[in-house]
Amino acid sequence: MKFSQPGADIYIPDNAAPQAALRRTTHLCIAAHQDDIEIFAYPGIAACYQKPDRWFTGVVVTDGAGSSRAGAYADYTDAQMKAVRREEQRKAAHLGGYSLQIQLDHPSSAAKDKSATVVVSDLVAILNEMQPEVVYLHNPADKHDTHVAVLARCITALRSLPVEKRPKKVFGCEVWRSLDWLMDADKQVLDAGDQPNMAAALVAVFDSQVSGGKRYDLATLGRRLANATFFESHASDKSTSLVWAMDLTPLMRDERLSLATHTLEYIKRFQEDVVRRIDKFSA
Repeated sequence: MKFSQPGADIYIPDNAAPQAALRRTTHLCIAAHQDDIEIFAYPGIAACYQKPDRWFTGVVVTDGAGSSRAGAYADYTDAQMKAVRREEQRKAAHLGGYSLQIQLDHPSSAAKDKSATVVVSDLVAILNEMQPEVVYLHNPADKHDTHVAVLARCITALRSLPVEKRPKKVFGCEVWRSLDWLMDADKQVLDAGDQPNMAAALVAVFDSQVSGGKRYDLATLGRRLANATFFESHASDKSTSLVWAMDLTPLMRDERLSLATHTLEYIKRFQEDVVRRIDKFSA
């Protein structure tokens, strides 16, 4: 495989051939940054862990140069930070038993440039070699510009595939904005309670972020616990850890459906529910 960026990295923990690692993939995550995968697609990682017939592959689109940094990493240059974050992502892939970890090494500006084709081309090259059943992406209501931009590039790439090669399920998951506001009927409930020690370890691998000023290790596990506890008000918890996702699968079936229109339908249902409840009890 050849990608547009000379610094693109391919890591296969069990040393399988790249094509074999791609073709055995059943669960795929395409994320903007190093550590995004472990934050929002952990249910897919756990579903495949040590399963001979299930394999998880991660793809990171950007290079990590814009990461926050403090403490021991405060004086790191962009080049140094890129190298550290690349190695951290490799460690996560090894720990999680991924089939394959690809880091495309694009600057964030390339992902955000909707007129550029390089990111989509790289994604299409990957997707053409696999046929995943489930794909985990960022969600369109995320407040991080790069996350939404990468999501848009992913939708374009997935829609370039023949209909029969498109995934059966596409999830848009929470990172920079919780999806707790979704109506319960609209929530895609992804259980993240399996292998809790590994769940914690995967996020902790990214020391450049955790000790560099961002406690993603605590925040990620805390959000999942909060999701599980606050899911149902009149019932005992059925899980200790949940990830919320938006169902993006309809975008694979109907190319006339825009990402914005699909997202606004979720927001509209939330708005209507809030208004209905206020009206029900207001004088």
